[in-house]
Amino acid sequence: MAWGQGNSCVGVVNIDRDVLGREISKEYAEVATNPDKGFHFHTGCHLAGLLEYQETWLEQVSEGALESFAGTGNPFSLGVLSPGEKVVDIGSGAGIDSQIAGWMVGPEGRVTGVDMTPAMLEKARNAVAESGLSNVEFVEGHSESLPVSDGWAYVVISNGVVNLSPDKMAVFGEMFRVLKPCGRLQIGDILVNIPVPEKAKLNVYFWTG
Repeated sequence: MAWGQGNSCVGVVNIDRDVLGREISKEYAEVATNPDKGFHFHTGCHLAGLLEYQETWLEQVSEGALESFAGTGNPFSLGVLSPGEKVVDIGSGAGIDSQIAGWMVGPEGRVTGVDMTPAMLEKARNAVAESGLSNVEFVEGHSESLPVSDGWAYVVISNGVVNLSPDKMAVFGEMFRVLKPCGRLQIGDILVNIPVPEKAKLNVYFWTG
């Protein structure tokens, strides 16, 4: 996410969204199906350690989800979730954060993970079935148009996803739409504190991870 004097995230980047979506899905499909390949970003258990995920949280996560973890932050560092809460996980990927959220909110709570990459959705669904959590579901969708009802969520979490959208105000608009009054945002993402050159903004490679 590009912040900085004269270069806020308010504007919409003029990039081909179809091409961008395909390239992002291609990259994260590879993370889902070939997690040991090696990428230009950290993944898996090593990444979870770098981001200071607690061992007690990771104990609740199936191995399939953990091996394809590709977040950029730790949304739970902003606070643990409460039993009974409803949660939306935007860009849920292989489902590590959704599984942790499902464990935190307990059987009376609900977690809906939203992702646009079919391979990640398949992996997340298999992983949550393996974990035995019955309060977590995964649905296909985009961060700019969430398939979630108005005011449904107590908490919206995301991890490295806002940064992938060229229309960040649409993403935040959707977050606030699905939140209940006084709901919470817990976001882990990348911030750049210097202006990003226009040429770099139009390079799809820089958007894919």
